[in-house]
Amino acid sequence: MSSKDGRLKTQELTIQTGRHRGLHDLTGACELFVAGEGDGLLVVFVPHATAGVVVIELGAGSDADLMAALDRLLPRDANWVHRHGTPGHGADHVLPLLAPPSLTIPVVSGRLTLGTWQSIALLDPNSDNAERTVRLTFAAV
Repeated sequence: MSSKDGRLKTQELTIQTGRHRGLHDLTGACELFVAGEGDGLLVVFVPHATAGVVVIELGAGSDADLMAALDRLLPRDANWVHRHGTPGHGADHVLPLLAPPSLTIPVVSGRLTLGTWQSIALLDPNSDNAERTVRLTFAAV
């Protein structure tokens, strides 16, 4: 779904996580979405209580490091008050403390202003959901 209203453009993506805990690269989809749009802001939003979006270097081991750090900070054990789903699922509901459900990236001349090694990724530690929604919104300035 894509709509354009004046200087605001939005699109909803469906990301198949396949019940895989981890990071899912959104950079290419974001680049395509803002291509040719001029200057503005890209907002990436995940309308889920157990997922977030991050800017991180992907593919150089940071993926595994992030998940290991997340599991150390938010252990997947039975000590969470929020209990349903897979063991340790309560930790997933505390994720917004570390990875918020949205982020904003400046766009200049239709290009994301990410650094050399930066990528935009969906962080989904919850293996209970095989599909996630991501909302992209571009606001022209």
